[in-house]
Amino acid sequence: MANSKRTLFLKRQQRVRNKLRKMANGRARLSVYRSNKNISVQLIDDLQGRTIAAASSLEKDLGLVGKNNQEAAAKVGALLAERAKAAGVEECYFDRGGYLFHGTIKALADAAREGGLKF
Repeated sequence: MANSKRTLFLKRQQRVRNKLRKMANGRARLSVYRSNKNISVQLIDDLQGRTIAAASSLEKDLGLVGKNNQEAAAKVGALLAERAKAAGVEECYFDRGGYLFHGTIKALADAAREGGLKF
């Protein structure tokens, strides 16, 4: 029986997350969610189980509602880096989930790095 796309995605997501969890060393996790129309990112402290900072293309002040392209991802990444610095976080690890590190995910990561996050 063939695996569905969703099942393969979830397996890939867990594989990536488990590998990263082994080398986390108490750092925060930068988790990405990408839909067809929007992109969201959270900085999560797994030890305390809380979100430190978050950004999304759904925020009205960004003016990117309904856009999921590299430009939108770069703006969201820069905004998250700014909010993370305000929260006092400079180091994290990048959890791409089951998505390939290409296109919008790469643009988001590059913008977050330029904003001052280290991963």
